Amino acid sequence: MKKILIAEDDEASRDIIVNIVESMGLVAIQSSNGALTLKILYDNPDISLLISDIMMPELDGMMLIKIIRGNNKFANLPIIIISGVAAINEINHILELGLSVFLDKPLETSELKRHIEDMLNTE
Repeated sequence: MKKILIAEDDEASRDIIVNIVESMGLVAIQSSNGALTLKILYDNPDISLLISDIMMPELDGMMLIKIIRGNNKFANLPIIIISGVAAINEINHILELGLSVFLDKPLETSELKRHIEDMLNTE
């Protein structure tokens, strides 16, 4: 079963994403901050996808992507960012860092499911 790492500091938002992921028959691994997300990722090299917020304590989503993309081991890891606080220029910058998909909050369940399916089917 494929593992999805969910990095979101807001518990309610994280619960929504976890429910969506688990409803698809996937394993949801949860993290509440960027530093913990990195540790989980390094400890679980079989993670198939990262879903992350931008604004998180200890390590924000942009720095997280920079670190992940700087490691050859995770160069091809699909990453979805879900955020309601990014401006257009920030979104473009994040995409340039190696983000796979940016989704705006409030989250559209069907849109997230479609992107998860697309990314997992291209592995």
